[in-house]
Amino acid sequence: MRPARLSLATAVATVAALAAVTGCTEKGGGSDGDRVVGVTATDDTCEVSKKEFPAGHVELAIENKGSKVTEVYLLFPDDRVVTERENIGPGTKQRVTAEVKAGDYRIACKPGMRGKGIRQDVKATGGKTVARDPKLDGAVAAYRAYVQAQADETLPKAQAFAKAVEAGDVEAARKAYAPSRIGWERTEPVAESFGDIDPKVDVREDGLEDGQDPATDWTGWHRLEKALWQDGKIGGREKELAGRLITDLEDWRKRVGSAEITPTSMANGAKELLDEVATGKVTGEEERYSHTDLVDFKANVEGAEKSYALLKPVAGQNDPALVKDLDKRFAALNTLLDQYRPDATSYDFTSYDKVGKANRKELSDAVNALAEPLSRLAAAVVK
Repeated sequence: MRPARLSLATAVATVAALAAVTGCTEKGGGSDGDRVVGVTATDDTCEVSKKEFPAGHVELAIENKGSKVTEVYLLFPDDRVVTERENIGPGTKQRVTAEVKAGDYRIACKPGMRGKGIRQDVKATGGKTVARDPKLDGAVAAYRAYVQAQADETLPKAQAFAKAVEAGDVEAARKAYAPSRIGWERTEPVAESFGDIDPKVDVREDGLEDGQDPATDWTGWHRLEKALWQDGKIGGREKELAGRLITDLEDWRKRVGSAEITPTSMANGAKELLDEVATGKVTGEEERYSHTDLVDFKANVEGAEKSYALLKPVAGQNDPALVKDLDKRFAALNTLLDQYRPDATSYDFTSYDKVGKANRKELSDAVNALAEPLSRLAAAVVK
């Protein structure tokens, strides 16, 4: 879960209204080709180089000219996420490749990675489908099965956690907490693509939207985490929230089968999982009360590696050097993580508050070393 969770489902507004409030404007036609859309973000504008582009593979060429870290989303009209790129620092550029069918979409810039964002309506034109290597169709099918399996396996673990909370058993709930999150963390980009589920189950207190009251609006795992570790007690509100968590996770489990999954969304999702590690787990912000960050960290890496492994046969044909580098970087990061658990099959990781500053930097450096080549995976699978 990113530092400031975006509540996309509540962010619907007309482009005209957003333009009047935030100065969202359109640039003249770009020069990078029909399928490249330039996106220039500032602290109060979101400019796009074109509002129409051919269906198929589209590349967002993003530049952040503002003073705040930003995110850029390509959204369906109902706010489901096609693709995103977060943690785009001031003065930096990013490129992200997505696969889109003909239809209406929105591009959203999120200065400070909070709030409703600044939006542009855009359109993919033409009715042609994307020519795809059959191996990629197989990768998508296998990944869809993996995501469903993770959701199916998560629910009983979450139910065990919820039952402990409802029974008022603090120690049992603490023990069940981290295991209940593993499947979610492995496949989080798919859950986030729906827009409305993630803010219910995985938001941190500082990720609430302006105007939301933590006493009434904060729900999900981290609200219960705070009660269990900081407060050390379970009250009626926590028991109610445990039941609500299961309801929301059952909704997630039912909906993952209908998620929009493409080879590029798999590749971009792998990068998003590394971003989750960099901005939440390495810093210790994600599990600030339980200090179970390394469990989430490992699950994020496993999810990213699963997407990569399924896409690797095609990526290896198109960009052998990239695959060689990614193999090396994944191996190095996994070796480093293994130092913090008793064996390679255990999820009994060292409590993150016991990991020193130098070791945290070592982990951060390994994540960053992997994230850069991983950001090029989507482009490699569509060459």
